[in-house]
Amino acid sequence: METILIIEDHEDVNRMLAEALIHAGYKVKSCYTGVDGIKEIKNNSYDLILLDIMLPYKSGDEILKDTRKLTETPVIVISAKDRVGTKIDLLKLGADDYITKPFDLGEVVARVESNLRRAHKQLQENKVFRYKNLSLNDHTKRVTADETELELTAKEYMILELLIKHGGKVFTKANLYESVWKDEYLGDDNAVKTHISNLRSKLKKAYPTEEYIETVWGLGYRLYKE
Repeated sequence: METILIIEDHEDVNRMLAEALIHAGYKVKSCYTGVDGIKEIKNNSYDLILLDIMLPYKSGDEILKDTRKLTETPVIVISAKDRVGTKIDLLKLGADDYITKPFDLGEVVARVESNLRRAHKQLQENKVFRYKNLSLNDHTKRVTADETELELTAKEYMILELLIKHGGKVFTKANLYESVWKDEYLGDDNAVKTHISNLRSKLKKAYPTEEYIETVWGLGYRLYKE
């Protein structure tokens, strides 16, 4: 269940927002001052923040500045200020959306849903790493070559993940063993060599004309430079 933080000092408005979001299936936490709001953001993780601008002790724009130093969590500003210049300034500060008071609760819920969808899409896209015709999805733990999924073992996936995420870096056998097997490397490189060989075979079978993993003699392994 996604959790929404509401930072709004007007108790009736805060309560209406909370009830509407709870009814829509969200978990809600309410804060009524800017100080409490930024403390909550620093100490807990939220999927989205609804932020009023006119707050006691610490203004909404200050909270927005501080929030963007801490997290990329979507922030929807709710304010009675309807000047275009104010909206532009807040969007430049890092707000993802802006709703003017008085508002329709149905619109607020719809805006929340829209911003969460966009955030989830961006998160999934950011978890896809590409090298040549390979795509490694860190979210689903799947690797595809030209849309054909490769059947990799867990160790093979972890080796390829290290190489792709650190493109160009040379990994020694000790680096790979200690990162993938989570154990001290004692000089027996058979496990690493076997898994590298199997991984190369699967990549070659998927795309015979392409080279992916390069042996750097005397050092270790890295991706071929594109």
